[in-house]
Amino acid sequence: MKKQENLYGYLFILPWIIGFLGLILGPMLFSLYGSFTNYNVTSTMDFVGFQNYEEMFLHDSLFWTSLYNTLYFVIFSVPLTTIAAIFISVLVNQNLPGMKFFRTVFYLPAILSGVGVYLLWMQLLDPSTGLINSFLGLFGISGPNWLFDAGWAKPSLILMKLWSAGGAMLLYLSAMQGISKTLYEAAVMEGASRVQMFFKVTLPMISPIIFFDVITSTIGSFQIFQEAYIMSSDSAGSPENSLLFFNLHMWIKAFNVFDMGYAMAMSWILFIIVLILTLINFRFAKYWVHYEDD
Repeated sequence: MKKQENLYGYLFILPWIIGFLGLILGPMLFSLYGSFTNYNVTSTMDFVGFQNYEEMFLHDSLFWTSLYNTLYFVIFSVPLTTIAAIFISVLVNQNLPGMKFFRTVFYLPAILSGVGVYLLWMQLLDPSTGLINSFLGLFGISGPNWLFDAGWAKPSLILMKLWSAGGAMLLYLSAMQGISKTLYEAAVMEGASRVQMFFKVTLPMISPIIFFDVITSTIGSFQIFQEAYIMSSDSAGSPENSLLFFNLHMWIKAFNVFDMGYAMAMSWILFIIVLILTLINFRFAKYWVHYEDD
């Protein structure tokens, strides 16, 4: 009976197993081998050892530029969007009339189409006719060139990322509404202020959601590609390679230069970086993530 139940279980998950082997594990193993070859899509895969990795670390200056741009985006966008999402969730977690409307308004940017959002923000950030610089002009402030200035290009994308913080806001709002009221009542009896209750009750109780959001946001930020490809004027990271992110550089190597072996090697370097950061997050999670049964 037990073997029969196990067989039925494997039959139910068989579609997932086939998909995993054919669409995930298979391509991963293929790219791992391909990273040690000179594969260019049309040629045979001749083994070249660590030549692609040597080229990457020692001879390709744009590799380090793309890695710097990506790390810059991750370091600033992940904390800022996390803080913004928590702040918004605190605001909309109030028992006030019309609050459902504001929750919907803050969540809407998270469901809009990616390309449509990028085109919208390109218009908003236009240095001459954009609404943002026009608004700053009302206060006598001369707005920057945003996407056309190497110093402002990455902050422009981070600003756009903050606009979509409503997706994570929904997670934090659900977590906050699941916190037991008795914890706040006990804090009030102890004379805690609202600020103290937020830092001593709310944040610890939603820390598992913060941990989940930080992990997924970090992985997603390392995969930034569409924004730079669409919003840079030449689709290659301009101005001055300030928007040349890791995935965009990898895409150029794979589909513009057709150096597929090199691009596969880049993909594995990105995988290792994200894996290490994720393991570090899990390693230190025990110091600040608190679960209800702890």
